[in-house]
Amino acid sequence: LLTGFLLQVGHEPLPPTVGRNVLGRKVLYLPGFFTYARHIVEVDGKRGLFRGLTPRLISSTLSTITRGSVKKAFPLEDMEHVSNKDDVKTSLRKVVKETSHEMMMQCVSRVVSHPLHVISMRCMVQFVGREVKYSGVFSAIGRIFKEEGILGFFVGLVPHILGDVIFLWCCNLLAHFINTYAVDDNFSQASVIRSYTKFVMGV
Repeated sequence: LLTGFLLQVGHEPLPPTVGRNVLGRKVLYLPGFFTYARHIVEVDGKRGLFRGLTPRLISSTLSTITRGSVKKAFPLEDMEHVSNKDDVKTSLRKVVKETSHEMMMQCVSRVVSHPLHVISMRCMVQFVGREVKYSGVFSAIGRIFKEEGILGFFVGLVPHILGDVIFLWCCNLLAHFINTYAVDDNFSQASVIRSYTKFVMGV
């Protein structure tokens, strides 16, 4: 968790290594995942690899519970399965309706779980400056509330939600168009294609 996060924020404590690219030219490569992990263990011990894990797990649990609750409270009305490629408008309408419902669940769950996400990120980024400001979930909650108030728990919420919404719509619409125009109707399965599309876009 910490290694991936440090790579994302651009923390580069280790010098690049000299290597060769496909064309045989000498290039500089930044250290990879396992090199960073080894560096974290050397600095913080094995426990350092799990900075921010507790709030991240609580955040994921809250998100899952919230999604389930919202889904029960606002069930999606069943629409008849549309596999006929001649009826593209009906099929697209179904995708838009399902995606809108999924977007609502995602937004609510993101709002509920975001405070724990903030704590998790701050616990991990302390590795860069060698700080000990956020040592645990409850102490972090108290410190953020004291210094920044309620709004401190929702820093970065808007871009996070926007990222989720854009990602969701792109995946579902792309999966729909692949399913409609590129895959044989005899063996097309929207759920499989959608899962694969989300995986590819995630990468």
